[in-house]
Amino acid sequence: MTATTTAKTERLVARVSPQQKELIEHAATLAGLSMTDFILQSVQGAAEKTIREHQVLTLSVRDSRIFAEAVLNPPEPNEALRDATRRAPTRIAFAPGRDGE
Repeated sequence: MTATTTAKTERLVARVSPQQKELIEHAATLAGLSMTDFILQSVQGAAEKTIREHQVLTLSVRDSRIFAEAVLNPPEPNEALRDATRRAPTRIAFAPGRDGE
């Protein structure tokens, strides 16, 4: 086994209608792939896209400017924020490998 090959030990099973199977078979044939390879490529692509959509925040130009302005020139803390700061624990834990900077 090469470094780029991973042992395939897991199994996925799905029930489909005859119409769905025919559609998938036809698409796999057009793509020049086996039905298994077509399904795996399609599902993996969809999974990666879904994860990416939930990990990346996309802002409009207007929202990007508002965000940058708030980071670069934060407003003075109001009384509610000062109260929250007083009630908050004094110790802040950072993720491993992070020094808080």
